Amino acid sequence: MGFELDIFEDKSLESDYLEWLVDTQLVEIQKHFSRLWDYYANPKVETSGTGAADRKVNESGRCYVQAQEYGLPARITGMVHSGRAGIFGARPVNQVQRKEVVIENDIAWRVNAAVDFLFGRPVTIVSKSPDQPKSAEIQSIIKALFAANGDIGFFQDMAVLGSVYGFVDCFVRPGDKIIERATSSSSQTLSADRRYAGSLDDVLQFAQAIDLELIEAPRALPVLEENDYKKIRYYVQHFGQKKNTLSRKNSFLARLLSGGTQSADNRQVVAVTEITSADAWQRYEDKQLVAEGKLPWGFLPVVHVQNIAQPYYYEGLSDVETLVPLQDELNTRLSDRASRITFQSFKMYLGKGIEGFEDKPVSPGRMWYTDNPEASIEEFGGDAATPSESLHIAEIREAMDKVSAVTPIVAGVLKNKLGNLTSAVALRLTLMGMLSKNERKQFTYSEGLRKICRMVLEILDIANIYKTNEADRDVEVIFPSPLPENTMEKLKEAQIKKELGVPSEQVLRELGYENS
Repeated sequence: MGFELDIFEDKSLESDYLEWLVDTQLVEIQKHFSRLWDYYANPKVETSGTGAADRKVNESGRCYVQAQEYGLPARITGMVHSGRAGIFGARPVNQVQRKEVVIENDIAWRVNAAVDFLFGRPVTIVSKSPDQPKSAEIQSIIKALFAANGDIGFFQDMAVLGSVYGFVDCFVRPGDKIIERATSSSSQTLSADRRYAGSLDDVLQFAQAIDLELIEAPRALPVLEENDYKKIRYYVQHFGQKKNTLSRKNSFLARLLSGGTQSADNRQVVAVTEITSADAWQRYEDKQLVAEGKLPWGFLPVVHVQNIAQPYYYEGLSDVETLVPLQDELNTRLSDRASRITFQSFKMYLGKGIEGFEDKPVSPGRMWYTDNPEASIEEFGGDAATPSESLHIAEIREAMDKVSAVTPIVAGVLKNKLGNLTSAVALRLTLMGMLSKNERKQFTYSEGLRKICRMVLEILDIANIYKTNEADRDVEVIFPSPLPENTMEKLKEAQIKKELGVPSEQVLRELGYENS
C-alpha cells in the first residue's frame, strides 16, 4: 500500500513524491553521508571468506580491510570498489598484486579535537526571563531536561554528528503523557497567579520525560518550503529498525539501510517511515500505516542545526567532506612509502660462482667455501633517503591543517619550531584559525540550543505544565574558554568588572559559578 496522507489535510503533499524520496532519493543521500561517516570512523571489515576478493586481500598478510581503502588506487589495493557498496563491492584486478596498505586516519582526531574545543567543558544555559524567581525555575527545568538526555554527552554527540555530516537535527519528543495533557479537553488553563500545576518537582519530572533525539543525516528526508529553504514543512525519516526476531529474508535490507557499511545479520528488519508536520504525525512499517495522531503544538518539533553556516543550502559545511581528497592522497603516499620500504629496507645478496648458494642461509658467523677464483657475493638493496617523498607527505599534512584549521598543537603535539608558548597572546595567535572556526560553531550550535529550550518551554506551556511567555523562553548559552587560563588573572579581571558595575551574577557566571 502507498502513503495515506488524509490526516495532514494538505493536497500539495503527494504520496508519489514521498515514495520517490524514500525509494530513490534516500539511496543517494545514504551513499553520500555514509561515506562521510566511514571516513570519520574508518571501520575495519574482516575478510575471512574464500572469494576472489578475499584471497586478494589475504595476500597482504592482514585479515581485514578498512573503509578508507575506498579512496586508494587499484595499483595499491589490487581491487576496484563499486560506488554504491564501497568496500563491500570490491572485485580483484587481474595481474595486479595487492601492495602494503597504510591507513592513517587524520580525519578522526581532527574532528574529535574540534568537538573537545567546542563542548570539552560543560556549557551554561542562563534564562533571560525578567522575573528572577521564574528565571531560576526555568534554569532548573532546562538543567533537568539536558541531564535526562545525557548532559555533556548529548552536546558532544550533537557536535560529532554535525561535524561529520555538516548538520544535525534534534527531534523533540514530549511523550504520550504530555501530549495527552495538551490535547485533553478537561485540562484547565492555569490562572495568572500560578506558574505550574502541582509542585516544581512535578514539572521537573515532566521535563525529564521529554526525549531529545538526534537524527543522523542518512535517515533524514526533510520536505522544505519551495520558496524558503530555511523552513521545513514536513520532516520525513526512513530507517531500518531491527527486531528481536530472526529472519533470513531481510539480511540485504539491513545492509542497504545501514548504508552498506555494516555486515548484515539475521535479525528481522522493518523499514520504518515517519512523517511529521506541525499538526499531525504518521508511522509506517514496510509502507503499512501502523500509527498516526494529531499534534497540539502548532509547530514542527524539529530543530535544525548547521555545523558551519552555508547559505542557500539546508546542509551546513562538513568538516570531513573537505578533508576526504587530502586523506586519500596521504594514505596513497604512505602506502607507496611502505611498499618501497618493504623492497629496499632489507639487504639482498647476489652470489656468483658458489655452488648451492641459494640453499645456504645468510647469518652471522657463517662462511662459504669454493674453488672458483671468480666467485663473489654482491650486496644490494637497503633503505635510501627520499627527501621529495617526505616533503610531499609533510605538505599534505600542512594542507590538512589549513583546511581543517586543526593543527597538531590542538591535540597536544608540540614541535620545536613553536618556541615558548607561555604567553596567552602567543598561544591565541598560534591557534587563531581554530579559535575563529570554533566561534563560528558556537554561534550555530548556541542558536540550536536556544531553539530547543524555547520549544520545550512552549510545549510545557501548551500542556499547562509550566506557564511562560515569549520573553521567559529566551535563554543565553555561555561557552567556557577552551584555552588553559590563569586563575589569578581571571579573578583580577572579574574584580575589575565588578568595580565597573557589572552585575555580580554575570561575573560569577563568567567564572563558571552557577547562581543557585
